[in-house]
Amino acid sequence: MAIPFLFAASTITGTFLLVYGLAHEISIVTWVTSLVELIGLGLAIDYSLLIVLRLREELEWAGDTDTAVVRAMSTAGRAIVFSGLAVAAGLALLLFMPVPFIRSMGIAGLLIPLVSIAAALTLQPALLSLFGRRGLRRLDVGVHVPAFPWKRLAAWVVRRRVPVLVLATAILLGAAIPAFALRLTPGSIAGLPHSLESVRGFDLLRERVAAGAVTPTEVVIDAGSRAETHTAARRLADALFHDPEVLLVASGRSSPYVDPSGRYSRVFAVNRHVYGELPTRRFVERLRETIIPSLELRPGTRAYAGGIPAQGLDFLDRAYGALPWLVLAVLSVTFLILLRAFRSIVLPLKAIILNVLTVAAVYGLLTVVFGEVDGWVPIFLFATLFGLSMDYEVFLVSRVREAWLDTGDNRLAVAQGLERTGRVITTAAAIMAVAFSGFVFGRVEALREFGLGLVFAVVLDATIVRTFLAPSFMAVVDRYNWWLPHRKRGPEAPPPSEIPA
Repeated sequence: MAIPFLFAASTITGTFLLVYGLAHEISIVTWVTSLVELIGLGLAIDYSLLIVLRLREELEWAGDTDTAVVRAMSTAGRAIVFSGLAVAAGLALLLFMPVPFIRSMGIAGLLIPLVSIAAALTLQPALLSLFGRRGLRRLDVGVHVPAFPWKRLAAWVVRRRVPVLVLATAILLGAAIPAFALRLTPGSIAGLPHSLESVRGFDLLRERVAAGAVTPTEVVIDAGSRAETHTAARRLADALFHDPEVLLVASGRSSPYVDPSGRYSRVFAVNRHVYGELPTRRFVERLRETIIPSLELRPGTRAYAGGIPAQGLDFLDRAYGALPWLVLAVLSVTFLILLRAFRSIVLPLKAIILNVLTVAAVYGLLTVVFGEVDGWVPIFLFATLFGLSMDYEVFLVSRVREAWLDTGDNRLAVAQGLERTGRVITTAAAIMAVAFSGFVFGRVEALREFGLGLVFAVVLDATIVRTFLAPSFMAVVDRYNWWLPHRKRGPEAPPPSEIPA
């Protein structure tokens, strides 16, 4: 069945063309290509599989392929639109981060679901109609794999809904607990692959001089005149010399320490640790809050602490200072999208809570594996995972809602929804995990953290959350799943049906 991969290749190519056009107008970081390839592959195959498997169901009832395609698009296509909008809402978070390189990756991240939606509504039905039943034919590889008993599992989850809900929640909470010990770093040269010649040169310099020799802290002083600037620079150099984190201090009366006018002077402090490590960040804080104010420079004199260590600290402060408000905005937009999709208040709230819990569990697992994580990784993981998790949420709840409208029996609807989506969700998650593992086997530490976080997320989401936690919650809440004030009444519920054994 080559249609999903043909669809994914077309979607990724279309996204690359848009990124290429934008790159002529704005600055785009090189990591965008990896983001488009891997996330685009996983998302496109997700959407294509959902339509293809739904089409196979419809072909059992429809007489011709075109009719079955129309029926599949009216149901699976609707789910894809809302799912893609939820993914886009999550990735749109990156567009408003006050850090340029995150914004540039956010542009590419936003294009991926939008192109995927457009392709799923146009290219995918055209491919299915063109290839017909031949394109859906299963390949005979000579190996018989027994079908997973989703019907029995779904019935068991519904019958044991309370203990399943408690156990699944406990597992996610347990995985999330280590996240309280997560340490963020603005980055480090040590995270680059040591096979590169430039990195080997850095390692040699670090061994012979100091870890901070390549990325010293720089202070620019503006006192208004040559004499006052020189006096202030000398006093600062003396103060820095006595700080335990400073190995070397460099200053002078000529270039590169003083500009031709003599008004500005630079003082370099070589740190003992790499710029992203905690002692260096603590030094920058001391420099700004204690050392420079203690000099009691004359009124009008300004001292600016900069360099790579200060930039790293400012990156964390700016990014995470804005993050809570942007997350709140994403949660609000996502709630409105799901409210329209599910016509319920309870289910969107449930989806948001479960997705946040999944992200927290991923943070906890990353803490256990790495301890310290690059500062941009949790931001990207939240934006990406919050959107991608909505894929499976929309897939599951859409089928549950269809069964609910048909039967009026909530628990039977939950069992049928899990039975009919279990296969597509686990298959899509397996493909996504394989795609994201491309990051894990890379040589850049930050990308490995990002990739492993994505793998953790899709595995947790497809197993613990969508197979056990979400269905058991919906079975416990029962009819309140579909509560919406002032909505029109749905179908009258028939007598409760037996959940199949």
